[in-house]
Amino acid sequence: MELEPELRDMFMAEAASDGITPAQLLCDLMRDYVDRHRQTRDYDDFVRHKVEISRRQWDAGRHVSNEEAEADAAARRERLLQRTAAAIVDELAPTTGTPSDLC
Repeated sequence: MELEPELRDMFMAEAASDGITPAQLLCDLMRDYVDRHRQTRDYDDFVRHKVEISRRQWDAGRHVSNEEAEADAAARRERLLQRTAAAIVDELAPTTGTPSDLC
């Protein structure tokens, strides 16, 4: 591998200042480079797969409009809020006795 002499000298000096051999630093840089590219490729593959699934679902008519999705989410939120409120009321309600018995 050919390097510009000035770049090589700066690289060697920086490696020495970190107490690491230039060969080890180069290996670390190469690993980082390979890992970043693998992660990018893996993510691209993941997104591509998700898009393929979505396209098949769309073609099969298995989709809803944004309005339908929003309405469904709103209904789910409302049911959750109602259940939460009921659970709080049940938790706070005395089970036996009168209010004066609780003090």
